[in-house]
Formats: sequence, structure tokens, C-alpha cells
Amino acid sequence: MLSRKDIDVKGAKNITVIAEGVKVEGNINCPGSLRIDGTVTGEITAEKEITIGKEGKVEANIRTKDAVVAGLYKGDMIASGEVEISPTGKFMGNLTQKDALLTIAKGGLFRGESLIGANAEIFKSKDEKKDIEDISLKVKKI
Repeated sequence: MLSRKDIDVKGAKNITVIAEGVKVEGNINCPGSLRIDGTVTGEITAEKEITIGKEGKVEANIRTKDAVVAGLYKGDMIASGEVEISPTGKFMGNLTQKDALLTIAKGGLFRGESLIGANAEIFKSKDEKKDIEDISLKVKKI
């Protein structure tokens, strides 16, 4: 029998996994990294990284730092960091990035537009925007 000491849980609380066979519809707001091996439809926000596994199917608008697409992705993505499309990955939609950090492996598919965003505000998370608004309100009151 495994005890808690035998399991390496370092950083495990920051990874959310949607397993193969699981279907999710709606909004996902993930404070860490997200791995999708199932099916997701809706809106997704992940503070760190989104990985769509080989069996993953995602039809959603995504906001994240980094992304790896090894399965099927349809939608618009805003990524402040790197985006990688693996040999089994299919990306259909528009990608907006802070810098040109898109990698498409041989066999990977990208159908859509790759844009470099000039507006830095679109890359900030909702929490960062709220913090800035709170600071602005405090400054105006003084």
C-alpha cells in the first residue's frame, strides 16, 4: 500500500487533468497548468500551460501562457508565451501571441491566422487587470 510519503506531490496541486473519456462543457479557470485528454467545449483560462494530449478534443477560446497541442483544437487562442503544435496536433483557429513563438512540428496542422498582439492588455489575466483597477481606484481617491 502506498502512503502519502511514497507519492511525489510536489507541484501536483498546480496541475489539473481532464482524463480521456471525460467531457466538460462550460468555463474552466485554472490557476496552474491544465492537461486535457478528454473533450472540452467552452472557455478556458490557464495561468501557466495548457496541454492538449493526443486523444484530447477541445473546442473553446483559450487564454494561457504556454500551450502544447498534440490533439485537436478549434477556437481562438491568446498566448503570452510559446505555442507548440506536435506531429499529431491539429490547430484550427486564430492564435494571438505577445511574440512570435509558434512551433509546428512536421506532420502538425495549423489552419488559421497567427497574429502578434500589439495591445499588452490582452495578455494580462483577469486577476492582474483587477489588481490594476484596484490600484487605480486607490490612487484616484488620494
